[in-house]
Amino acid sequence: MIRPALPEDLDAICEVHARARATYYAGHLPAEAYSGPAELERQRAGTEQAIRSGEYTVLCAVRDERVVGFAVLGARFEGDKLFHFHIDPAVWRTGTGTALHRACVAVWQDAKLTTARLYVFAPNARARAFYARQGWEEDGREEDHVTMRLRVPEA
Repeated sequence: MIRPALPEDLDAICEVHARARATYYAGHLPAEAYSGPAELERQRAGTEQAIRSGEYTVLCAVRDERVVGFAVLGARFEGDKLFHFHIDPAVWRTGTGTALHRACVAVWQDAKLTTARLYVFAPNARARAFYARQGWEEDGREEDHVTMRLRVPEA
């Protein structure tokens, strides 16, 4: 099930975020950069603000009453971004990511956006392949990230 995130989902979202990031940053960045206390608190504060502010859309993928994925996206401006899209590695390749991505596209369609953008960690080939299967195209590189663009299909 895909639904809007609630403030009480914050702990579960942070846990998914930490597990997902550990899979693709390990071996590429120092652990402190993605799982150190300061970084975890920064991520928590940002996610909490996104949920509470209403500036962004925050969606949760829920399976067996447990948050197993989440997305934070902008849907106010043309070319707005998919800021976070993380699925618990325990449920990769189960359709959870595809369902969550479809919900993101529906949000952009409702907002009448025609394009969306994202940044993905360049060494994360698995994520880049997932996004390509969903219709995203590489649009450039910035340091260690690949920029991608999605032409949002009409509803």
